[in-house]
Amino acid sequence: MEILQYFPLRIREKINNKLGQDYSNLEEIRVRVNCPIILKFNNKEEIIQDKITNQDTKEILQFVCENSIYAYQNEINHGYITIRGGHRVGITGNCVIENGKVINISYIYSLNFRISRQKIGAANEVIKHIIDIEKDNIFTTLIVSPPGAGKTTILRDLIRQLSTGIEYINFKGKTIGVADERGEIAAMYKGIPQNDIGIRTDVLDNIPKCIGMEMLIRSMAPQIIVADEIGNLEDVNAINYATSCGVKGIFTAHGESLEDINMNLYLRKIIKLNIFEIIIFLDKSNRGRIKSIYHLDKSEKDGSKKYKQ
Repeated sequence: MEILQYFPLRIREKINNKLGQDYSNLEEIRVRVNCPIILKFNNKEEIIQDKITNQDTKEILQFVCENSIYAYQNEINHGYITIRGGHRVGITGNCVIENGKVINISYIYSLNFRISRQKIGAANEVIKHIIDIEKDNIFTTLIVSPPGAGKTTILRDLIRQLSTGIEYINFKGKTIGVADERGEIAAMYKGIPQNDIGIRTDVLDNIPKCIGMEMLIRSMAPQIIVADEIGNLEDVNAINYATSCGVKGIFTAHGESLEDINMNLYLRKIIKLNIFEIIIFLDKSNRGRIKSIYHLDKSEKDGSKKYKQ
């Protein structure tokens, strides 16, 4: 497994011995100073009794940063590094703050290797609801779910399919701009997406969503703009700007119901603007499946009742 190359030989061998050749369900490898290694699977954990030292975490971080921690300083300051294959390494330790921003993380305490696996076809159920066949376009869509329900996985596959085109329904591929603030969608490694995001997709990586959306519209002329986990005033303003320019959009947010998202002051504001034509709620108990869909009913006069199932 390629991710094991970032570990010292001693640790690599112990993980290999525990896993054998079966890495299919491995989701995370967590190492913490003075603690054992924990392997997290989709339904269980395995503990490897090998106490991690400060030197181990330093050595692992050097491997991850290709012996140039300075070159990765900006990513470290955000608390994670994306490595080849789209895997992500989360970092915790002593944060050095200057002018309200993290400028370094020293005395690294823990590292979390999150295994990336793209699920081709994950959006097959959702995509049929958001394509506007008559106009050969999409409906501007908000996908809502609690953490861990699969919304980013679905969003990534939506981008792939809409960008490349869907031959069996004669849907032509669209130019898509992705403001990938946390690097979870495209998983850029040295400027190259590690995930398949289609042939007509442009990505701004590691940038605030609000800035990224406006830059993409001005420079890349997308037909569809995409951002993950919206929720603040700047996001609302950027989405309003994008859609007023005639750009369709797909966005995600945390929540379980219309009541949940209306509790967020800024999401409530954007909903009242009637920007979203469809709101899709995912089922947290059945990962990646739809729980409910609300459509914008423009015939209603009462703003609180504009979305109907």
